[in-house]
Amino acid sequence: MRRRETTAVQLLQWHLDRVARLNPALNAVVVLDAERAMVRAREADAALARGELWGPLHGLPMTVKESFDVPGLPTSWGLPEQRGNVATHPALAVQRLQNAGAIVFGKTNVPVALADWQSFNPIYGTTNNPWDVSRVPGGSSGGSAAALAAGLTPLELGSDIGASIRNPAHYCGVWGHKPTWGVVPMQGHQLPGMECIDSLDIAVAGPLARSAHDLTLAMDILTTPLAAFGPLGWLPVSWRDAGLPAARMRVAIVADDTCAETDASVRGAIEALAAFLRERGLAVSESARPVDSAELWQTYVHLVRAASGSHLNDADYADAQRRAAAHAPQDQSFAAWHWRGFTLGHRDWVHHDEVRAKLRRLWAAFFEQWDLLICPVATTPAFAHNQQGFRWERMVQVNGRPQPSTQSLFWAGYPGLCGLPATAVPIGLSGDGLPIGAQIVGPVFADPMCLRFARWLETEYRGFVAPPMARAA
Repeated sequence: MRRRETTAVQLLQWHLDRVARLNPALNAVVVLDAERAMVRAREADAALARGELWGPLHGLPMTVKESFDVPGLPTSWGLPEQRGNVATHPALAVQRLQNAGAIVFGKTNVPVALADWQSFNPIYGTTNNPWDVSRVPGGSSGGSAAALAAGLTPLELGSDIGASIRNPAHYCGVWGHKPTWGVVPMQGHQLPGMECIDSLDIAVAGPLARSAHDLTLAMDILTTPLAAFGPLGWLPVSWRDAGLPAARMRVAIVADDTCAETDASVRGAIEALAAFLRERGLAVSESARPVDSAELWQTYVHLVRAASGSHLNDADYADAQRRAAAHAPQDQSFAAWHWRGFTLGHRDWVHHDEVRAKLRRLWAAFFEQWDLLICPVATTPAFAHNQQGFRWERMVQVNGRPQPSTQSLFWAGYPGLCGLPATAVPIGLSGDGLPIGAQIVGPVFADPMCLRFARWLETEYRGFVAPPMARAA
């Protein structure tokens, strides 16, 4: 646009035309705001003709996850009772993107209450994966990743507490960044009556894109001014970044774990990446481990479910209490953890939070020896749609054996429990032709290091590959 090779109006219309052609098969963009967006695009072109530049995203059309407030558009989180909730003010993250010149022309689909690695709900229906419409796009930013991969939008804004940015990026073959907790504002990513946006201190907002370079640009915008939210409110912070080139970073690789066995397709792709890094002369370890996996897994499930349970109504909370009581104390199944977490008492919550504090210390010590850690995002590539029963009752095939789909949450909590930054990057395709990603994890406030390494991999190892349906269109 700045070189006058295209205009904001032309770029918006191009994406609207793709939405019209491809979205019926995907159902990724579920709210359109085309008329207001076109007015804004004309204003962007007129401003540029006058020599006015709104910012680094001047005139760029984009979509955002349905859970972010955009004035005049619904924010329902897929909940029927919130169908009529129309925002009057923009989420602060949305406002920062708009202040940089972006034009929001629609919103993308989510699971009910943002609580699934599939994206379906009774308001908007089911979103499909553009690589194979019989499979899920991930969640909860599933519509975001599907729209990006299919070329319906050039940039997206998602959120993440259980890999809700990283998981869809992995399933759809795009990039996504889960920031260090607290550096991207979450105001305007809540339903009416929710004053405590993040009762666990791990939920984040962050970008998804078709390039690590675009992620970096979006993160610069979303974190300006750079501050972190804590017990005393917003305080200035600095990035942890010594400017080390990607090719000189020390990288630990974790391709598998007994807590969440990964499929050979995922493990093989990560091992191939490890071999590439060694060939390029990087210091690589496939044996270094930061924390006790079983301790982290149990702590993450209980605390993340406690955060979810805090917003249950009285009837649902009472039902959760009954279900928790039905499990014997020695029962260590995911279902038992799930219901106990939903109804966790304060004393037990503090116990788990003490463990989390110890894990933070261990992660910090680990990153004194290693600059980054690379690990899976999930145990498998995208799985077939399955909307029946509880999530732990839905099975996926891992190395020829059934595994509860919830087992993949282990990899969500691996960096997520302690608020670490993690960049999801595509690294290959499975034998079935499905995308496989990995997450690049760094110490707190080392987001620039994760993103710099992702940009290097994009250039030196693997760039964006569009799904066949997008190439055909």
